[in-house]
Amino acid sequence: MKGPAFIVVAMALFALLDANSKLLSGRYPADQVIVVRYATLLLALFAARAVLPGLGGRLSTAHPWLHLTRAAMMIGSGFGFFLALREIPMAEGYLVYFTAPFMTLGLAALVLKERTGRAVWAWSLLGFAGVLVAMWPGLAAGGPVRAYLWAFFATVCYAMVLTANRLLRHETGVAVLILWSSLPGLILVSPFAAMSWVAPSALDLAALAVNGVLAGGATLCLAIAFRHDSAARLAPLEFSALVFALSFDLAIWGVWPSAWTMVGAMIVVFACLMSQRAAQAKPSGKT
Repeated sequence: MKGPAFIVVAMALFALLDANSKLLSGRYPADQVIVVRYATLLLALFAARAVLPGLGGRLSTAHPWLHLTRAAMMIGSGFGFFLALREIPMAEGYLVYFTAPFMTLGLAALVLKERTGRAVWAWSLLGFAGVLVAMWPGLAAGGPVRAYLWAFFATVCYAMVLTANRLLRHETGVAVLILWSSLPGLILVSPFAAMSWVAPSALDLAALAVNGVLAGGATLCLAIAFRHDSAARLAPLEFSALVFALSFDLAIWGVWPSAWTMVGAMIVVFACLMSQRAAQAKPSGKT
C-alpha cells in the first residue's frame, strides 16, 4: 500500500500548494511567489544534504539541455496555474489539469514516436468535451476566458514536463530533479521578481516559503510512490486531487461545485480511465 498512500499524499500536498498560492495571489505577483518557492526548495535541499550527505542522489547530469527545457516548462506551468487560479475555483482549474495525460499522448506521438490507437484518441476527445461542459456556464456568462486560457497553457507546459520526465527516467534520485528545475528557475525569474517585489509581512513570508516545502514534499512523495508501484496502478489515484480541490474551494472560499462542474468532472475522470485502459490494451491488429 506504500505506492497508493504516497500518491494520495502527493496530491494532497499539491492541492495545499495551489490553495496557498491562490490565497497569496491577491497580494503578491506570480514571479515573487515562484522565486521564493524555488529559493526555499534549494535551501531545503542543501540543508538536508548538509545533515545527510548525498541525500537524494547525485546532482550532476548527462542531459543538461533536457533538464533546462524541463525547468522552462515548469516555470510556464507554475505561472499559468497561479494566474488561472486567481480567477477560477480550484476544481475548475484541476479539470483542465486532468487533460495533461491526453496532451502527453500527442507529445509522445510527436517526440517519442509512440503509436496510439483510435480508441485512445476518441476517449481523449471526450475528456476535453468534459472540460468544456464544466466551463460552459462561465463562458456563456462572459466569464474569465483569460483564466481558462492560462490553465490550458499551464497544462500544456505540464504535459511537456511529463514527457521530459519520461526521457529522464534513468536519472536516479530526486536531488538532480529539484536542483535542475529550481536553480534555473530562480536565476531566470529573479530579475522580474525584483522589479515587482512587494515587501511581505513575516507571516506572509512564511506562507510564501511554505510553498517551497509543499512543492518539495509533493515531488518526493511522487518519486517514492512510483518506486513502489506501477504507473498503471497509481494513475487513477491522481484524481484524488479533485477531492482535495473541491474541499478547499468549499472550506476556504465557500464555493460549492456547480452541477456543470460535477458532470464535467465525471466525464473527464471516466475518459481518462478509459483512455488509459485503451492505451494499455494489447493491439488487436486494428486501430
